[in-house]
Amino acid sequence: MTQLTGQPTTDDDVVHLTVPADGGYLGVLRTATAGLAARLQFALDEIEDLRIAVDEACAMLLAIATRDAALECRFAVTEDALTVEVTVPTVRGATLPSESSFAWKVLTALTTSASARAADGRATISLLTRRASGY
Repeated sequence: MTQLTGQPTTDDDVVHLTVPADGGYLGVLRTATAGLAARLQFALDEIEDLRIAVDEACAMLLAIATRDAALECRFAVTEDALTVEVTVPTVRGATLPSESSFAWKVLTALTTSASARAADGRATISLLTRRASGY
């Protein structure tokens, strides 16, 4: 398996978390994000940026999630990067914010790269953050 980083990962390098699509559970995902980024020796400001980005991505998805949906989060860990993919089933006709929206600008400012896709009644936002060199 190869992630957005272009580096191979194994199943041991992937963490899956599923929580109810409710804002009250986002703290679980923020905490997992911070823990995995700390494991990769990200700097404190990089960890906080990634936590904010994950929170913003989840907020985008919660706005278009079906009732009683589950928010699925997949963390892929490589030597110097963390990829976070968040996905949720969406209501009919739902659209993600445009890439010119403020929310999208936040995601791209806080991560190395961000992308989104919506298909077959599901929306996914993928975030890639590489650790700064020198750590």
